[in-house]
This record gives sequence, structure tokens and C-alpha cells, in this order.
Amino acid sequence: MAMAEELKNRSWSLKSGDYVGEISALCFIRLPHHHRLSPFPLLLAGTGSQILLYNVEAGKQLRSFNVFEGIRIHGITCVPNCCDSSMPKFEVAVFGEKKLKLFELNLRVEVGCDDEQLRMCTELVLVHSLPRFSHWVLDVCFLKEDYLCSGNESISHVVIGLGDNSICVWDISTSSVAVEVRCPERTLLYAMRLWGENLNDLCVASGTVYNEVIVWKLNPQRHASLSASPEEDFNYVSRSLYESQDKNYKVVYLSRLAGHEGSIFRLAWSSDGSKLMSVSDDRSARIWTISKEKEYSADPLPTSKSSALILFGHNARVWDCYLSDSLIVTAGEDCTFRVWGMDGCQLMMIKEHVGRGIWRCAYDPSSLLLVTAGFDSAIKVHLLDSSLLTISNKQNVAVEEIKEKKEIFTTSAPNISDQLGFMNSKSEYVRCLRFAREDMLYVATNQGYLHLAKFSEAGNIEWTELVHTSKKVPIICMDLISVSSANRSTDVEDWIVIGDGKGNVTVVQVVDVIQAPTVNFTFTWSAGMERQLLGTYWSKCMGCRYIFSADPRGILKLWRINDQTRKDRALSVCDQTLKDNGASLVAQFTSCFRTRILCLDASFDDEVLVCGDQRGNLIMFTLSNDLQTGSIDQVVNISPLSYFKGAHGISSVTSISVCRSTFNQLDICSTGGDGCICYFKYDGDLRSLEFTGMKQVKELSLIQSVSADLNSTDDLACSKYAIGFTSTDYIIWNLLSEMKVLQISCGGWRRPHSYYLGTSPESQNCFAFVKDHLIHIHRHWIPDNDRKRLPRILHMQYHGREMHCLCFVSDTSQRYSKENSNSFGNRFSCIATGCEDGTVRLTGYAPDSVNWFASKLLGEHVGGSAVRSICFVSKVYNTTTEHSMVSNLGHGSDTSSDGTNDQFFLLISVGAKRVLTSWLLQNRMLSNMALANVDQEGIRKGDNSSLLRAFSSMAFQWLSTDMPSKFSSTRKSLESTKTNIRRGEDTSNVGSGLSSGSSILENNQKVSKFCTTDDNENDWRYLAVTAFLVKGVDTRLTVCFIVISCSDTTLMLRALLLPYRLWFDVAVLVPQPSPVLALKHVILPNYSPCEYKYSYVVVSGSTDGSITFWDLTENIHFFMQQLSKFQPEKFIECQKRPKTGRGSQGGRWWRTLSNQTSKKDSKDTISKTDEGEALNGHQDNSTANGASPNFRHDHANMETSSAADALPESAADADDSSKEVCEIKPFYVVSDAHQSGVNCLHVSTMRDFHQSEPVLSYCVLTGGDDQALHCLTFDSVTNDFSPTKRNSDLTESENRWKLSPCAACKGSRIRFLSRYTIASAHGSAVKGVWTDGAWAFTTGLDQRVRCWHFEEQSKLTEHSHLIISVPEPEALDARACSGNEYQIAVAGRGMQMITFSAPCES
Repeated sequence: MAMAEELKNRSWSLKSGDYVGEISALCFIRLPHHHRLSPFPLLLAGTGSQILLYNVEAGKQLRSFNVFEGIRIHGITCVPNCCDSSMPKFEVAVFGEKKLKLFELNLRVEVGCDDEQLRMCTELVLVHSLPRFSHWVLDVCFLKEDYLCSGNESISHVVIGLGDNSICVWDISTSSVAVEVRCPERTLLYAMRLWGENLNDLCVASGTVYNEVIVWKLNPQRHASLSASPEEDFNYVSRSLYESQDKNYKVVYLSRLAGHEGSIFRLAWSSDGSKLMSVSDDRSARIWTISKEKEYSADPLPTSKSSALILFGHNARVWDCYLSDSLIVTAGEDCTFRVWGMDGCQLMMIKEHVGRGIWRCAYDPSSLLLVTAGFDSAIKVHLLDSSLLTISNKQNVAVEEIKEKKEIFTTSAPNISDQLGFMNSKSEYVRCLRFAREDMLYVATNQGYLHLAKFSEAGNIEWTELVHTSKKVPIICMDLISVSSANRSTDVEDWIVIGDGKGNVTVVQVVDVIQAPTVNFTFTWSAGMERQLLGTYWSKCMGCRYIFSADPRGILKLWRINDQTRKDRALSVCDQTLKDNGASLVAQFTSCFRTRILCLDASFDDEVLVCGDQRGNLIMFTLSNDLQTGSIDQVVNISPLSYFKGAHGISSVTSISVCRSTFNQLDICSTGGDGCICYFKYDGDLRSLEFTGMKQVKELSLIQSVSADLNSTDDLACSKYAIGFTSTDYIIWNLLSEMKVLQISCGGWRRPHSYYLGTSPESQNCFAFVKDHLIHIHRHWIPDNDRKRLPRILHMQYHGREMHCLCFVSDTSQRYSKENSNSFGNRFSCIATGCEDGTVRLTGYAPDSVNWFASKLLGEHVGGSAVRSICFVSKVYNTTTEHSMVSNLGHGSDTSSDGTNDQFFLLISVGAKRVLTSWLLQNRMLSNMALANVDQEGIRKGDNSSLLRAFSSMAFQWLSTDMPSKFSSTRKSLESTKTNIRRGEDTSNVGSGLSSGSSILENNQKVSKFCTTDDNENDWRYLAVTAFLVKGVDTRLTVCFIVISCSDTTLMLRALLLPYRLWFDVAVLVPQPSPVLALKHVILPNYSPCEYKYSYVVVSGSTDGSITFWDLTENIHFFMQQLSKFQPEKFIECQKRPKTGRGSQGGRWWRTLSNQTSKKDSKDTISKTDEGEALNGHQDNSTANGASPNFRHDHANMETSSAADALPESAADADDSSKEVCEIKPFYVVSDAHQSGVNCLHVSTMRDFHQSEPVLSYCVLTGGDDQALHCLTFDSVTNDFSPTKRNSDLTESENRWKLSPCAACKGSRIRFLSRYTIASAHGSAVKGVWTDGAWAFTTGLDQRVRCWHFEEQSKLTEHSHLIISVPEPEALDARACSGNEYQIAVAGRGMQMITFSAPCES
């Protein structure tokens, strides 16, 4: 106890950081007119227990203020208290649950020291903290003093609406309750809204649980009758508030409104109080007219079921609403907000949020600003067009200055407007459209005309006929490339290539396109047979000298424009229309799929041509430099170099981009009709095309192309915009902010269309499409120098649902800065989180900036299955026969690391539907360099650009997804007799003395027959995961061993072979009586000379409160030994991508997958496989330990005969892998660790636990539903080790010095030292624990984070606790930053960072 008292007097601190999660309140702060800082209002947002202040125009967070402890903010009310334009003041009321606090917000404008820019300084001063009310606070309204005593307009009273249908008037000057009135309708409320600036006009609208709205007000109780004049009532109100101590009021009813069929969630008054709006659980919104002229009634009024307006349109519950004089806004659970006219017509619908919906919306009529916020933590800004208003409000000059210029006009090509009636194949109509720039559009028609339409500033269109290829011959295809003019550097020239129905290709050069577009020359040649030319393409990397043409059979021809033709450009157009000799055929590329090529990208520098076809396949060809130099005289027939089948399922590939990543590797990005962006890597040495990642854009059913951020690197993964279609709409989608930039109804992608984007698609975009013989053009183009645009997002987008797991991704930020423990890199953190909706996100945290500064989506589990557990794997353990002491071992559960050049950094996530997904960290060295170059001074000034660049360089790519077959089962029942496990005693693995070279089947290790016993396998899910990397001595392969627990009580040891992405079933851990909720591993060094350098132990916690220890050492070493005989190159199948459910890859796999594999020789199984298994990438093995995998492969061009020869003999004699598998029994079980389920578990080394003994000690800390913490300590010693006398909590009956064989090496044993339980460690279930052996941090459903310290005898003592803002916390993780500073992350319904600084002496 003396040590505990000493630590309490030291300098330690536990501080809460910013919360990122649901936005629960919004409020505008309207600045005085002509304010110098911004003509737009500021924004207050409530999230968790804090409020955030934003400058909407600049898109920056000015300040954040902590208001409550553990209480979520429900609402914010703000009114001006001082109209001084130089230093405005505002009264702010913030309420949550049963608490209300009053603040004074002071704003002061200053000029920056380093520049002339204006800067706002803010100060939030607490005025009153009102006592805790008996019911929840639903609304707050300020009353002004001038209405009461004819003084100045200062705030005097606050009216508080409570959940029991009562109001309370608080006197600010005396800090006491002035009036308290309860409505006779004693009912619980979900919503209440107050209106009025004085007590005489105050109206209360209450939404009851009976789906009704009651409107009532206060009337002073006096001796006279209720028929007194309003002036007398007004005077009496004033006297009752300020003079009389006997304040007595009576409730009078105005209206009782019924009509909703669900609970009332939100109410809104109009500005004059004449109308009331209500939104409900029944997905509707209703507008009611409130009459205040009729006689007051003290008795409840009859129900009125007539509403002035009913709005239907939302697909789920409506959460919030706003009612103005000119429009109506609703926001709902369907993640949409809708703008309605006063006549009930829907004017706008935008869906940009994700998750559980939009909770709050705020609208400012003076600036036309609409702000929405929801569960996904995003605050998004929309500037409404004034055309939406039925009553135009143009008082604010700033709106006119920032009003975005949008043009919509229609036109028709020449000779088309004259044709009326039905059309046939000979009619004249538009075939192709191509934008050259924002004011030029090329139009090709069915009768062979090529026109140029040029737009003027006034919206007029000037048509020019460029070429008429051949009368009555339709133009089938067209492509365009713009290059710099050879004559003038300031001008550009357009090259247009068109293909017609006769198989002819025509090239047209247009010069002086800016001033006076003129056709410089044109020529035509025959490129194919009639009706066999379907596509003509330029390649930007190859310039305007080379043209590709495609036919229906997958044949691509490369044409070179002859030099003589290019030199003859000075001749007139009529004289130089050449035939057949204008271009020469250079090469012919034949696709192996015989399907039409739709898109391509080529480069002579990289000597590669990549094509995408109509059936979702990618084909790669060699593009030799000899074709460019012209040294080859004859036509070259080129076969595919590599290909990827079904890259986009059976949907067409719409675009391809290629760039070089390393010396001999290419990165490829493709988009398709399945709504996905796919990423590939081509290895020049292996000549293999490998799938590396994918993004699903759910808002788009077809992605036409992606546009990269111009400020980013050449990394194709940094694409910022996706352009495509959904149903009948054209959409530009921002991939980073996850917002819709543009949406135009056009009829779908099959119509002729074209688009053109500028440097910023938000303010520079053009789109044209054909409908009803007319060309419809939408142009939104603001020049760069005139652009003034509001930011679209203020607060970063995050998960839209609850998070179940998180882990730090910290190794990348620590390695380069070990010399400086206080460097910025050690305090910069990345956190990976898994969500209920199946998404995995990576979030950056920097304590010197706005804390949570960026978040990006890594991907989504197949089918959106919930992510239940996640872990980061960075350390590699070598399987060597050498042994070493552990004097240099660090702390933590991963106790050793062997640096290797090809080290992998993996993120493993598991969840529902038994989905296991792995992610690989890319560009690790690049991210470390970016962190080293972070501008810390700029961060302190609010410039996070360098920090964002460092974060964007840290990218995880999808590595592999593993799912069991639809009809397979991990739920097993043992037919053989199982050995009973004695709880708390030694239950070592059966047959632990296996020799490394023997077959598992030949030893005493039992192989049990399993059969499926549960019909509810579709409901099974993975609950927990832990993983570690092992590298073999005699092989360059690295294996990631993964232990997974399933809800059917089974545990499986699996192996992922890197870099080949091959999966193996290694062993099944003996099925437990209860599901395992928590898993951790610990790597123990072997002290005595033996063949194993490490022992691999897994610790699990189950729902029955037990803690179980498993030894995996022999299985892992045997697997690694068998792997050294294996040749994975013969089995590698890069033709795998995750099943997304879009296209054929997702649906067809389930249909073709069945139990087709009969009991055959494994050689037959290898040569004849199920196609669905190969697509899934799920590899099963048939022998124990997975050392002899039963590989399955279906790639048609692979040689499978040699694969069987490479397998060990045991694989050839093995039966079906689903029937036999090796089992591992636990060697120690603590059955009474908790009285109920073990929710969380962490393993760590103990710091200085044994100072007199040369061994490392370990601690297993668990938390359970019984609110308790359990601590178990153990160490690993040799058999001849003589322990030092010491006290222990383990009695002789509990195996005080229990020694258990830990591996085949009999010289190493585990000794369990002590165990104890801290009852009632939390006020509710413990959900997260973490320890490093010196300090421990825990969290529970009581919304507390508690800090514990290990004292002598490994006893835990609580030193502090902190109330957090995360409701229902589910997970906790922590890491040591520098010295004794810790970062603790807690996730649940949101995420929060807590920092802990411990005294160095501890």
C-alpha cells in the first residue's frame, strides 16, 4: 500500500480526447450583418459530450469544448446577447439527458501575426450549471427581458421543456426556478418544441407516446375570469415573474393533433408560430395549422385529425425536420434528406450519409445553407439553389457572390430537326458525342456527318460541319485525343478518329481549336469488313500517331499513321483525302476470350498493352519498342502475355489505367459495369497478373471511369472521383468524402453521352446526352480564378453503425524514429476498426492537430457481414534450430521480432458468415518518409496538409478473403471417444512426442471423423481472431498462422501462405462446450538447447467463464517442415477476387459450388476441381496439421500433373479434407475464472516481475460479464530450474507449481504462478482490457476507463478512472507512445482516444 500512496502523489494524468461518432445536435450562430470574418453563419455541433465550433465558409474547426462527462448532448440553443460587430456575444444552452448548462460564447476577430488574414478567437464561459432534473430535457428556449420590463434586449429567463410534459422557467439573474408548470396530460414524450420570446406568447408542442401532438400554453392564474384582456394578462405575467413570489399558472390547450401512426420523433415551429411540423415513426411528415385566435380552454380539446399537408417519401423513420416560410426539410433513417416545397412537392433528394441515418438537419434561410449530420459522424454542407425557393430571399449579398453557375440547354444537330415521325436505320440521328473541352462538343451522326458544336458565353451554339465520310454510311464509333500544336505552343489541336459501318476508319485533324477551329487534313482507309468495325481508340501514352481498331471477335489491330501523310498537312483538305496509304497495319492482337474489346491503355515505355472486354476480362499483350521504331516491316501477330478472367464478373470493363510502380512491376486500375474499381499488379519476372484490391461504389451500378486527384501521387489507388451511372442517372461521386458531386437524370448509360471534367469536378463539369432527337447539355463551369466554393464536408465521415473491434496499426510509425522517443511519429497513430455493417476503416490520430484528422475506407466484408474481431500482425518469428537467451526481448504479447527485408504487415478481420479477410500494408517506407516530413509547425497553425499526405501514403490493399463452402460446416461432433479435460490440470496434447519427419497419421495423434450436426449454419459467425507470422529457415516463404473461434464453439488453426495467398486448414482445436469470445497468442522463447526456438501458445476465453491454454508448437513446426518440400509456384492462382455479389463472381459461385468432390485419389482431385472453389480461393487439406494440403486448382493453362508429384505421400492416400482433420487438446483450463462469459483478454510480459530469476513472466488479464477482472501469471522455465521461494496465490490443490510440457523439447515447461480476481472492477460488464505488465487499462458498459497499476506480487491497484463519451463501449486497445505515455482507444457507438501519462519511476 505504501507504493500505491507514493504513486498517487506523483505526476500522472488520464485525459480524455476528442470523440468521433454520431452528431446529435446542430445549431447555427448567425453573425451580425456585414461581419468581417464570414458572411455565413458559424455552426455549433454536438457530438458525444462535447460541442464543436466550425467556420462553415472556410471548412475549419475553430474549437472544441467539453461540456459533460459521459452524457450525450441532445440539443443546442443559441441566441445573440450583444450585437457589437467587433466582439459579438451569444447565450448558448447545451442539454443532454437530465442536465442543462448555460454558456456565454465570446467571439473576437484578430489579424494573424504572420499574415493579414483574419482569425477568430473564441471563448466559451460557463454561466450556470443547472441542477439535475427529474426527467430528460427535450428543448430549451430563451426569453428576452425587453418584453417584460421594457428594458434592453438582454436574456433574462430560460424555459426548459421536460420529458414528463412539463416546463420549468429558470431565472438567470437569481439562479433559481421562477415558474414550474406541468401539463395535466401526464404522459411520456419523445419530442417537445417551444416557441416564443416571452412567457405570454410561449407555446408548447408535445409529441406523446400515443402518436398525438398536444399544443398548449401558460395562462396566469388570477382571481378574475379567464376572459380578461391580453394586455391585463401580459401585465400580470410580468408582475408574477419579477414581483410576486407566489407564481401560479394554469395550462390552457390550443390543439390536440392526431393522424400519425407511429411515435413522434421531432417537432418544428414556423418562424411566426402559425404552423407546426411533426415527423414520425410512420415515415411521414405532417404540417399543422395552429390557430391562436380562438378561446382558450382549460379542458382537453377533442382530437383534430386534419393536417394542412402530409409528406410521404422516406423509406424509413424520419428523425428530424425544419419548417421555413419558403421550404420544408426532412431527414430520415434511410440516410436521405429531402427538400419539399410549401405545396408538398419534393424538390430535392440527396443520399450521402451511411449507416443508421441522418439524425439532425439545420437550415439558414438567409444564406440558403443546409447542414446535415448523422450516425456516421459526417457533417455535410449544401448550398441550395435559390430556384428551389417559392419565396426568393436575396437579402444576403454573399449568396449572390458564391452562387454556382449552372447552365442547362438543349440543341439538335443539323439535318436532324427536319425529320419527324418514326425512325429507321437510314434516318439521321446522333450516334456519338465527345467533349473536347468545356465549350466544344464533337457530334457524329448516322449518315456519316461529323459536326463541331461550340458554346458561347451567352449560351448560343455554333455548328460547324467538319467531315462527311460517305453518304448513307453510319458512323459507329468515335474517339478523341487533344495534343499540343506543333506550330504554336499556346494552342492545341484535336485528332478525331471515327469508324463507319463499311469498316472504314477516318482520321480528322482540327487545328486552332481555341480561336477558329479548322480541319487541317483528313484521310480514310479500310480497317475491316463491313459491320465488323466496332471500336476505334487512341492511347494518350502513344500519342496521335497510333490508332487501335476492334472487331466483334476480340481482335485488336494497331495502325500507324505514315510520316508522309503527316507531312502533307499543308495541302488542302480535298486534295489530301487519301485512301489505303494513309496508315499501315503494324500489329494484330488476338484475345484468348474472343470477345469484343471495349477499352485499353498502352505504353511503349513499359512495353505493355492492357485491354478490357465486354465480358469483364482483362488481357495483357506485349507492346515491343520495335513497333514504334518501324524496324518491323510485316504485320506481327501477338498472343496474350497474361490475362485475368472475370475481373468484373460478366459485366463489361469500361476503363483501364496503367502506371509503373517499381522497376519490373505495373499497377493497373480498371472500372466496370459491376460498380467496382479493381486494382491489379503485373510482375514482369513472373509474367503474372495479380488481383490486389477493390473498391465498391454502392451508389453506382456502372462506373465509367475514375479521376485522380491532381495533387496526389501517381498511385492509382489515390483516385478521388468515380464517374458513372445508376439506373437512369449520371453521377459523379467523391470517393474520399463519400459525397455525391453531381446527379443528372439522363435515361441511362446506353444513350449516346459524353462528359468533361476540370481540375475540380465540384465546380467544373460538363455532361451531354441524347434524348428524343435532342442533345441535352448540362454545364457547370466556374473558372479557377473566379471560383469561390463552400466546403462540402466539415467533419470526417466514419462508420455509420456500431463498432465491435479495433486495433492500433502502430509499427509503421515507430521504426524510423526510435532514436527520438518523443518524435511526432511516435505519437501519430493509425487505428483500424471493424463495424456492424461489414466495413473496415483506417483512422488517423495526431494529438497536435484536430486529433481525429482523417479516415478512409479499406473495404467491406463479403455481403456486408459484420466485423467481429480484428488484429494487426507485424512481427515475424523464424523457425530455427538455434537458441538464444532473451536478454534483449521487449515487452508485449509479441515478445520477439526478427527483421527481414520481405517482412509483411497484415490486418486480419473476421466476422459474420464466417468471412475472414486479410489486408496487406503497402508503401510502408513511403509512409515512414512522409511522417518524417510532417510540418509540425503548420499543424499547430491548423494546416494539416502534410499530415494528410502522410496518412494517404499509408494504404492497405486487399490480400485475400476466405469463406467456407456454402454447405460446409465447421461444427463437428466427435465420433471417437474424447479424453475428458480436467479443469485446472495438465491436459497436454496427445502424441506430443512426434518426430518432425513422420506422418501425422502414423503417430498416436488421433484423427477423428466429423459430421455436420447443425442446420443453422448460415447464422454462424467468427467471434475472435489472433494471428502471427512465421518464416521458415529453408524456404523464402512466410506463413501467417491464424486462430479463429466460431459461434458453433469450434476453433480452427489456419495458415495463409505468403505471398501466394494459399489457404490451409492446419488443425482443429478440440471443440469447447461454449463459444470462445476472446483469443490471444503468446510466443515463448525456449531457454534450453532444442530444435524449436519458440513455443506458440494460444489463450482463449469462453462464454462459460473459463480460460483455456493451447499449445500449437508441434503443429506449426511440422507444417513448416512439410512446407519446405512444397513448391507453391505450381499451385499459385492469381485469378481470384472477392465475391461481391455484383456481377457473376458473387452469385454464380454459390450455384456451381456443391459437394462434387467424391472420395478419390488426391491426384484426381487436383486435376478435376470445382470452379467455384478456385474463384473463392479456399484451399482445404486432407491430412493432419495441414502439412499435406489437398490443393485445388482450375486454371486451364496451368500444368497440374506436376502438382501431385510435389505433395507428400500422406496427401496421396488421404481422404476428403472435410472428413479428417487433426485435433489439438488444451493443456490447461481455468474453469472458474469468471462467473459468466469472458468478453476480453490480453496477454503481456511482466515488467521486472522476477528480478532474481533469469526468465520472463507473463500475465493473462481477462474481463467478463460478471464485472470482474481476473489475472493469471505464469512463466516458462527449464526442467532443471530451481525456483526462488516466493508467495503465491495458488494452493497445492490448485497446482501451485504446476509444470506442463510446452513443446516436444522436454526441457521447457510452463509454470503457473498466481491467480486472483478483482470483483466489481466495473459497474457493469467489462468489455475491453489491455496491459503491458506495468499498467493496465479496462473499460466496461459503465462508460468508464479505469487505470490499474501492477504492484508487488503482481497485484492490480486502481489509480484513476475517467468517464468517456462512447455509449456502449465494445472494445479497447492501447499502445505505449514514448516513455510512459500511453494512447488508449475505446470503440463502440463511436470512438474516443484517451491519453495517460505515468511517472517515469513507475
